[in-house]
Amino acid sequence: MTSIAASAGRVVFVPKDGNSYFYESFPCIKAYSSGYSGIQFSVQGPAGGSLALELQTTSGCAQEGAEWKSSYNIVSGLTGRLETVTVPLLGFDNEPNYDAIVGMVWAVFSQKGVQWSIGNITLICNPGAAQPTVAPGPSTTARPVTTVRSSVLPTTVPAQPTAAPGQCQNLLVDDWESQSRLTFLGYNALGQASSDDGSMASIVVSGHKVMLTPSNAESYFYSQFGCLNAQNKYGGISLRIRAARGTTFAVTLAWFEQCGSSNIKTATRTTAQLQWQFDGSERLYWFPLTVFQGIDVTKLDLIYFSSLSGSVIFGPISFYCGTAASEYVVPTVVTPPIPRQTVSAPVSNAKAFVIDAFANRDSNALGEWHGGDAAMSVTFGNNVATFRTNDSDLGWNTQLTNKCADMRPYAGAYLHIAYSGSNKFSVAMQQHNAQCNDKIAPYPETWDSLEAARYASASDIYIPINHFNINLTRSIGFTFKGFYTQETTSISRIEIVDKVPSGWIMPSKLPSGKLVFACTRPNSFAIAIDDGDPKYAQRVMDIINQADIPVTFFTVGLPLLDSKNGLAKYYKEMAARGHQIALHSYTHPKMEGLPDQASIDWEINNDLGAVRSVFGANAQVNYFRPPFGTEGARMRQRLAAQLGTNTHIVHWSVDVEDWLYAKSSTPSKQLDAFKRDINKGGNLVVMHYLYESTVNYLPEFIKLAKATGKRLMRVDQCMEDPNAPPLR
Repeated sequence: MTSIAASAGRVVFVPKDGNSYFYESFPCIKAYSSGYSGIQFSVQGPAGGSLALELQTTSGCAQEGAEWKSSYNIVSGLTGRLETVTVPLLGFDNEPNYDAIVGMVWAVFSQKGVQWSIGNITLICNPGAAQPTVAPGPSTTARPVTTVRSSVLPTTVPAQPTAAPGQCQNLLVDDWESQSRLTFLGYNALGQASSDDGSMASIVVSGHKVMLTPSNAESYFYSQFGCLNAQNKYGGISLRIRAARGTTFAVTLAWFEQCGSSNIKTATRTTAQLQWQFDGSERLYWFPLTVFQGIDVTKLDLIYFSSLSGSVIFGPISFYCGTAASEYVVPTVVTPPIPRQTVSAPVSNAKAFVIDAFANRDSNALGEWHGGDAAMSVTFGNNVATFRTNDSDLGWNTQLTNKCADMRPYAGAYLHIAYSGSNKFSVAMQQHNAQCNDKIAPYPETWDSLEAARYASASDIYIPINHFNINLTRSIGFTFKGFYTQETTSISRIEIVDKVPSGWIMPSKLPSGKLVFACTRPNSFAIAIDDGDPKYAQRVMDIINQADIPVTFFTVGLPLLDSKNGLAKYYKEMAARGHQIALHSYTHPKMEGLPDQASIDWEINNDLGAVRSVFGANAQVNYFRPPFGTEGARMRQRLAAQLGTNTHIVHWSVDVEDWLYAKSSTPSKQLDAFKRDINKGGNLVVMHYLYESTVNYLPEFIKLAKATGKRLMRVDQCMEDPNAPPLR
């Protein structure tokens, strides 16, 4: 939030962006058994505004610490005045367990930068209301494909021929697999363009659904097909929709006069014309293509949603075969359990000591600094620190020293963390640079991250110090990071202990790759370039070729497969010239923030597939740069499992900060940032070619790097990788 305060029984706040939220958590409530049928609260927001109400439920109140799941409802059509809103429990999606409610979240506010207020939050009884069905817990059963013959849309339009059984399946347009695929890269599941062009107030992808919240009546969203021929195969389009009662919008289909031309024709139908009505529940909606008058089904271009009167939630969009409407059902992915081979707990004679008991906001029990990222929510009270964040890039640190602490005497001891709440985060132990000087880059030199949940009971975490793969003679401290849930984590004690409780089962250490920030080869320097805009690719190639230096490109997989942008051609030419091509994810998300192992594996496997399809099955794939630099234990474990234990997770010690300055009024500060970091001794660069100013400065970056007297080379060469090509 930009601001938040309590006043006169209400919380008054100004949302900062699409990630802003306000939450209430409480002891588990059996709402259904207690006779409650709805949630009532007062709200004041902009006229015509909307928000999403998230209901958090668990599998049962008796199961302490059970994982909760989210269900949503939309509140729209606000009047601009203080008003009372009642949301029936029956209206939430995702089959919540109404007998195990543990929290509520208000989010996805239709307008940011303006004042909202919420108050008088109450569960209400209504004996005459229909009672919801109580779910026994999160469902693990896939919903079967639904065939609809008496549709939500009655129609008298002549039907197209039905495809022969077994010869046609729904053609997926978008399954909302990835937030970053949609809003960062702008692709749908067909690999075609999909976007709102910035017209929406927010677009939120979660659980194979997308919530679109319009800014105004001019907001729109489209998804392209790529000149699709649906004739004699696909009869129409289906999707699940959830919208508040009274919601309306328009649906437009566009088609080309000739594939490849810029001449398109369109036809539009409103939800009223389609006879679609919404009541707050999720239902399957569909239409035959032929209800769009004059349409050429052999050259379909896109579907376009506009004139939205309020927020809507869409499920997967697909073309169905023949005349019987059916929906695309996202396949159920069963995530194999992470290996938990147990090992004997080590024995230590080290003297136990307390690192942090949270008695002081500014320092820990050792008198050393503790603190975290400014955007992270941290509250102190009664010797407990409580953390909550919706950004996996944020973390909190507690130091052993501001120099180097030799922790070798504690190699057989354990890090003990007393906690409550969520254990969905990483614990990292940091290693200082060889000079033990925080003014020299890199600082820290590296760290190893372990998955807290693997080492946790409901109240305690015990991690063997020797599971942290760092140089223990240069220890700095510990960091809690990579939070992948908005649940709170409360920590009351961090300490080193010499033993674990009797009967404690200690998991084995999982490989986590090698996190690097700087070249290890003496007198070396590496320029490593991340993703960029295809229109600048040729110029980047020309600059590098003219400078006659080898570089490393960290490529995003999905754009490589887009034949229209030419990136595959550019990168293949650079690879042929001896430059290194490395991995940078498939759709560029903060991978540690993804909800589960299956989502992380999806990114890795699809990225591997894209790179190998372009560069061949023998492409080098053990160098990876995490998008946004967001790192954590789960991502590292899956990279090591998929790419090999010698996987290099490549960060940087020279940041041109193009993300901060390239489009500002002071783009030359990119040069200042480059000079600052090389003066500290940095020798491994991160930059992008997303912006013209950054590309314009690339020759100067190269000139400054050469002026250090160091030899410019690829990342694998500067890491002294025996499989790297010889220096030239």
